[in-house]
Amino acid sequence: MGVGIRTAAEGDRELVVRLLDEAFQDDPVSGWVFPGREYRRATHHRLMAAFTDIVLADGRIDVTEDGSACALWMSVPADDPGHEDDDGFARMRRAVDPGNERVELIGRLTADVHPSGRAHEYLWMIGVVPARQGEGLGTALIGSVLDRCDREGRAAYLEASSERSRLLYERLGFEAGGAPLALPDGPHMWPMWREPRTGVRFGGEG
Repeated sequence: MGVGIRTAAEGDRELVVRLLDEAFQDDPVSGWVFPGREYRRATHHRLMAAFTDIVLADGRIDVTEDGSACALWMSVPADDPGHEDDDGFARMRRAVDPGNERVELIGRLTADVHPSGRAHEYLWMIGVVPARQGEGLGTALIGSVLDRCDREGRAAYLEASSERSRLLYERLGFEAGGAPLALPDGPHMWPMWREPRTGVRFGGEG
C-alpha cells in the first residue's frame, strides 16, 4: 500500500520535533550525547528542535501524511566546504545544553567525515515513531528522494547511527563512504554514500 508523503511547513515544527524526540530516545548516538534516560528525556528534544529549525530554514523535511515518520534533507552543492562552521557548533551547544560538550562534538565529528567536492542530497535524520517502526515508512520516505536522485543523476549521503539502520541503507543502495566514525567512549557511526542508479524505483511502497 502506498504511503502518503508531504513536505513539512513551519506549522509542522512541533510535530516534527516531537516525532524525532520520540524516535531517537533509544538511538545509540542520542544515548551517547545525552547519557541517562531521565537526562535524555528532559534535554534531547532541544537538540531535535535545533536540527528541525536548521532544516526548515535551509533544507526540506518530508513527513508522512499520518505524522508518524519524517526525513530531514539538505541539498549540498559541489562547492560546499564540508559544513565547517565552528561558531555554529558552539552556538548550538549554548542553545541546547551549554554544559554538554558532546552536543558540540557530534557536529564537529560528523562535519569532519562529510564528503565535499560533489553535489549530493544529505539525509540528516530520519525518524519513525517506535510503534510504527518496521512497517516500511522509512523506506518510503527515503525512496521518494532516491527516485529523484536517480532521475537527476545526483548522489546521496548519510551517517547511519546504528547497525539496524546501516543494513536498511545498504538495501537501498548505500555503501560505506569511509571508515566508521568511532565516537569517544561511545558507539560507531557509518558514513554511507550512494551513487545514482537507473531502472530502480522505491517511492510509494509501504
